Amino acid sequence: MQKKSIKNTKVLRLIRHAKSSWKHDLQDIARPLKQRGIDDSNLVANHLFVKGFSTHLILSSPAVRTQKTAQIFINRLCLENVKFELRDELYDFSGENLLSTIKNTNDAIHDLTIFGHNNALTNLVNTFGNIRIDNVVTSGYVEISFSTDSWRNINNGITKRIVFPKDLKANM
Repeated sequence: MQKKSIKNTKVLRLIRHAKSSWKHDLQDIARPLKQRGIDDSNLVANHLFVKGFSTHLILSSPAVRTQKTAQIFINRLCLENVKFELRDELYDFSGENLLSTIKNTNDAIHDLTIFGHNNALTNLVNTFGNIRIDNVVTSGYVEISFSTDSWRNINNGITKRIVFPKDLKANM
């Protein structure tokens, strides 16, 4: 049996923003992170660093909490040289814009990381991954691999890795 080359594989890495603060009277898009969110993001990012992490493109919702979460991961995973883009369409809770963004990704990108929101992330994980997840928690990470050479054709992926802060804390 021949192993598929990387060119015939697309890897999608989804990360939900960290726990945000409701302390201040701000618009939803402007809410900052709580300290617990910062701590949980560092915990997950450190775990991914130890296990090995790489990506070709990082996309993020423009929400403050999502940008700050992305920055924590970028710093912890030493991804400062990876292209990073804010995308207004990723400030999406249903998942339609999230899916459209993924399917319109340039096929030269084999490994895509997206920082986003629920319910969009949970819906996408359950539609395209092979492991059902009740809720992608804040600072949660899910990795799905697809046997295809085009993002437009993603379907029936394999959920390769799930990392939630509570699971890491339970093993401490």
